[in-house]
Amino acid sequence: MKAKLKWIRPRRKGMADLIALLGVAAILSVVVFATPSDIPIGEMAYQKLWLGRMIFVFVICCVFSLCLNRKQYLSFPSIVTWVLIVLGGIEAIWGLRQIYGLAVSNHSLYALTGSFYNPGPYSGYLAMIFPLCLHEWLSLREKTERTCLEQGKYYVTLGVILLILCVLPAGMSRSAWIAAIISGVWVYGIHASWRIRLKEIRTRYKRKVGLACIAGGVIIIMIGYALFQLKATSANGRLFMWKVSALAIAESPIVGHGTGSFVSAYGRAQEDYFANGEYSETEELVAGSPEYAFNEYLQIAVEYGVPFLLVTALVITFCLWRGITENRIGICGGVISVLVFAFSSYPMQIPGFAVAFYLLLVACAIGRSRIILSLFLSMMVLLGAYYWRNNQYDACKDWHRVKMLYNIGAYRSAEKDYEKLYPELKNRGVFLFEYGHCLHKLKEYEMSTNVLEEAMIHSNDPMILNVIGKNYQATGDYEKAEKFLLRSTHRLPGRIYPYYLLAKLYAEPRYRQPEKLKDVAEIVLTKEPKIQSTAVKEMREEVRKLLK
Repeated sequence: MKAKLKWIRPRRKGMADLIALLGVAAILSVVVFATPSDIPIGEMAYQKLWLGRMIFVFVICCVFSLCLNRKQYLSFPSIVTWVLIVLGGIEAIWGLRQIYGLAVSNHSLYALTGSFYNPGPYSGYLAMIFPLCLHEWLSLREKTERTCLEQGKYYVTLGVILLILCVLPAGMSRSAWIAAIISGVWVYGIHASWRIRLKEIRTRYKRKVGLACIAGGVIIIMIGYALFQLKATSANGRLFMWKVSALAIAESPIVGHGTGSFVSAYGRAQEDYFANGEYSETEELVAGSPEYAFNEYLQIAVEYGVPFLLVTALVITFCLWRGITENRIGICGGVISVLVFAFSSYPMQIPGFAVAFYLLLVACAIGRSRIILSLFLSMMVLLGAYYWRNNQYDACKDWHRVKMLYNIGAYRSAEKDYEKLYPELKNRGVFLFEYGHCLHKLKEYEMSTNVLEEAMIHSNDPMILNVIGKNYQATGDYEKAEKFLLRSTHRLPGRIYPYYLLAKLYAEPRYRQPEKLKDVAEIVLTKEPKIQSTAVKEMREEVRKLLK
């Protein structure tokens, strides 16, 4: 009887692990679901739809696994690790195929995106998986005698490491490079017992250690400067975004501006900053209308406040501490990689990337506790229900079709469809701008202004202010038109178009202001645009006619 039980228990554990593996694979593989062509490129509704479905698959599999494996230790951390390693290999091969022209990129401006829309998050995803592979490979390399399964794992991890190292430099993401280096060095340092060795070196060579630290600091500064200069404009742009985000945080540091309010809070803060006039030419050049802060910590503080950010940091720190004490070095390395990458990118804004990070955190903290796993599964059920119930995939498909009518100028036909889609997509800034602009073209100015004012809550695009200004000008409310057009010049002072609209406003016979017309006309004629275009030449030609 005892012999029979000894045979049944491992079998039940193997079945439980297999079911858990299917659940984890289902939820993590959402990231490789390519966005179909029937919705706008870069739209996350499709990924959210499948994430909502796969969360329920994941929860059901985990519940079955727990029922089968009542007293044994669950292999959840190992399962998460190996599913991510396999996905990392798939993504790296996908990227190599794009580099060699065997697969199509998801972005017209970049050759390398993997299953993502942009090479930045794609590189960050590979950087997250790199320390997992490195830890597994180092652990297997330390074994003198390996079984056939361990030998297979050894070569798989080595292959994925080499694939990632081939693809990662081509992504040109400095954030991902730094994340991979820091997390990789940390994992290798743990395996090489650097902490003990550094203590020994410190006691033996006290003077030389100081000189080595100085030399190392100089080298790090030089490398940092070289990385900064590699894409200086991009780096300056992110520094400016962080500066404006900090100003937005200062407006409401305790409770934040609310969920999803980053774009509106950022737009107001940038507008106020440029309105003061104390800014440099570099800041004017690199300013834009970002959807994200390119720093997850600042974005959390803008939307939810500084106290919430501190609580989040404490939870992550606790998970890392548990992971280190449980000797889950590879998983902790993956978490560290994401934390470093999140300083200058937006991984949490991509559902598939975010859920991978959440699973890594849970894999750090879960230990042998079924209570933590049960609590996590309950939270996942709520998240899955939210994504499934509030999914906008079908509406986005219709929007993509209507967008074609909008682009060809069939505004009357498009307006009817926009009106139908409005209840479902009224929280999307781009949709609301298109709807409002469509109404503007149809000369329904009052309704257009109402829709565009809603769009300002979900977007920081200055074009919204320009169209509102044109609406007021068309209805004869010239003072309000001037107010909104001036706001547009403050939000992005590097744009010529709002100054051109102001010139046309000041040339209106009922609102003619010669002095102001001369001032804005001079700006239109002398301001150097970011990109020379036919539109700029036409605006300048028209302004010259207005002056005559």
